[in-house]
Amino acid sequence: MEKIRIQKFFTDNAVMSRRAAEAAIEAGRVYVNGNRALIGQKIDPECDSVTLDGKLIEPTAPKKTYIMLNKPRGYVTTLSDERGRPTVAKLVADCGTRVYPVGRLDMDSEGLLLLTNDGELTLRLTHPRHEIPKIYHVTLRGEVSDRDIEQLKSVRRIDNYDLAPVGIRMLSRTDKSSCVEFTLHEGRNRQIRKMCEAVSLHITRLQRVAIGELKLGDLPLGHWRHLTQQQIDYLYEKECKK
Repeated sequence: MEKIRIQKFFTDNAVMSRRAAEAAIEAGRVYVNGNRALIGQKIDPECDSVTLDGKLIEPTAPKKTYIMLNKPRGYVTTLSDERGRPTVAKLVADCGTRVYPVGRLDMDSEGLLLLTNDGELTLRLTHPRHEIPKIYHVTLRGEVSDRDIEQLKSVRRIDNYDLAPVGIRMLSRTDKSSCVEFTLHEGRNRQIRKMCEAVSLHITRLQRVAIGELKLGDLPLGHWRHLTQQQIDYLYEKECKK
């Protein structure tokens, strides 16, 4: 879990205000793992033991939240950005709790992004060997030929790394643009973009439309919704079969 300042630990758990917490720390009433606490000290609420006047303070576990966001282009998949770019945190600020992205979509990509405060599920879904496929619809400039598709399928190595098998099929094409579906079982950093660059195909739009049985559907761009219990169970059951 992300470390937080000890003053925030007290306010998050409705024990006392920040100023009252600072006063208690200065007075030597607060201990972390048996050692006297310091103002500004950071702790991990899940691992560290915090006492006030000798009484253990149990953290109040937030309700687990699972949401699906239709991420627009131009947003980075992080909760804060040192360069001041828009983040997905702004798009889900009204969900009622702090949630974290599961995996990433690069700034120029859009589509289905999962966010949750369930650390266990996040670890499962981001494990390199996870089995849930991710499906993308990729718009390419110009008319992509069958030969181009075969060349794409032949790209088996990127950045000195052997790629897991990728499902590729043509969805539609005109003389101006073509739409190709990619199914990834192991997503490497900017993998689809690098595969297309390797065979000189230009991407104009990259959208993730599904993660396994979870589909983006008609969720408007920039909006989010809660996952159903059935969808949450699916994510856990899929990962537990490994």
